[in-house]
Amino acid sequence: MTKLNPIKYFAEVREEMQKVTWPSQKETIRYSVIVSIISVAVGLFFALLDTGFKSGLEGLLQLF
Repeated sequence: MTKLNPIKYFAEVREEMQKVTWPSQKETIRYSVIVSIISVAVGLFFALLDTGFKSGLEGLLQLF
């Protein structure tokens, strides 16, 4: 079993973080807008699906 060395660990983390290519502010905003639009669209889709199932189930229950 290896012994943990926190100093070595954080040095390696810092080294790896310097290799990361961070997105620009413009890219971050664009991706955030895309994710927001898709989230709203998926939410609306499931809301409509839920409403449809609810109406169908209520109609089915009224038959009995």
